[in-house]
Amino acid sequence: MAKKAHVSETPATQLLRANKVAFTEHPYEYLEHGGAQHSAAVLGLDPFTVVKTLVMQDQDAKPLLVLMHGNRTVSTKNLARQIGAKSVEPCKPEVANRHSGYLVGGTSPFGTKRDMPVYIESTILSLPRIAINGGRRGYLVGIDPQVCVTLLGAKPVQCALAE
Repeated sequence: MAKKAHVSETPATQLLRANKVAFTEHPYEYLEHGGAQHSAAVLGLDPFTVVKTLVMQDQDAKPLLVLMHGNRTVSTKNLARQIGAKSVEPCKPEVANRHSGYLVGGTSPFGTKRDMPVYIESTILSLPRIAINGGRRGYLVGIDPQVCVTLLGAKPVQCALAE
């Protein structure tokens, strides 16, 4: 029987374990700029169920997290309108790394360095399970999407655009 690849703890998995959240581990070969589409293909998952964690900021440079389907993009106009901001834009990678404590491509909404408001595309919450970054490039965890609401206080929004 093949030995399961062990993945060392991350702040994300520590937080999940501390809160007794059941999760499955899905390590894969990371590809620079491969994104959620790549991880979905490698792991044999539907990209709609692979959730990416995006670090964005409002007009005052206050950071926020957006959880989005792997095969969708964020309408920053719709998001800004729904959260009462003048504008929202993605953070530069080095700024995103500073806010989250993770490297871009390995950003998890769990165990971030800074507390940030979390917004989740509402259709993600109707999925039975999602795969979301576990705090390292090339590493997803499978969880119930409701965990994002209970643990992170994620607020549902409708800002998805088809890629």
